[in-house]
Amino acid sequence: MKYIATFYTHSGAVKYRRYMERKNIDIELMPVPRELSSNCGIGAQFMLDEDIRLYISEDIEKLFQITQDGYKLMLEN
Repeated sequence: MKYIATFYTHSGAVKYRRYMERKNIDIELMPVPRELSSNCGIGAQFMLDEDIRLYISEDIEKLFQITQDGYKLMLEN
């Protein structure tokens, strides 16, 4: 599944990217899509077939699953 995570701070987004890269998960930092709100404006998009709960971080503000119909909120810290 494809996900977008938003973050409270830019440093939190960078920290999460490093964490995911250490887990060998491709991740891309990007501006948050307009229809999603974010404190810092930086999001991370990634694909994951495993249980997403194993990759939740305190740095994540919101986590969305990307669906055919748009975005589905999966987590809000």
